[in-house]
Formats: sequence, C-alpha cells, structure tokens
Amino acid sequence: MKKNLLHFLLVLIVAFLLSKLLPWYAIMIASFLTALFVPLKKAYIFFIPFLAIALLWMAQAYLLSNANDFILAKKIAQLLPLGGNPYLLILVTGVIGGIAAGIAGVFGKQIASILKS
Repeated sequence: MKKNLLHFLLVLIVAFLLSKLLPWYAIMIASFLTALFVPLKKAYIFFIPFLAIALLWMAQAYLLSNANDFILAKKIAQLLPLGGNPYLLILVTGVIGGIAAGIAGVFGKQIASILKS
C-alpha cells in the first residue's frame, strides 16, 4: 500500500513539475520514470499512473475552464459529440491523459525488467 501511494504521489508531483517545462507528453515521461524507479506489480503499474494523471488533468482542466465560465469548454464540447457538456469534456480529457500515462508506466516497468536481467 505504501508503494502505491508513493508511486501515486511521485507521478503527480513529477508530472506537475514537468508540465510547467514541457508539452503535454511530460505526463508520459513522469509515468515512465516513476515506473522505472518505483517497482509495482500487476495491474497497479497501469492504474496508479492512470488515476494520478487523470486526476491531475481533470483538476487543471476544471480550474482553467472555471476561470472563464466554461466558455471555451462548451464550444469544444459542441464540436465533439458531447452535447456541449463541458464537464463531460473534462472527464474525456482526464481519461485520455490517464491512458497515455498508464501505457508509459507499463513501458517503464518493461524496461526496468529488461535492465534487471
């Protein structure tokens, strides 16, 4: 349990710091690096970074959209088949970021196992 929480917090902190310097793929670098150095087992290696980045992206998207009364989010949600719902757009944003982070975490675990042997 401690490793899961440590991994979750590390992914959040590293991704947040890297996102200030790099484009959107900073989340993948953060997930990859934390999976490389903090070993997790089984499905945790996908779901811990997934949840961390989904939470981070949804929080950031909500804070940015809330600052302008969700005007841009509503317009983008109308372009996508979301019925103009900005909250659904925020959820989709989190899921997309989470999937990218989860895949990067699995890749980091695979590289760590290759380097071990």
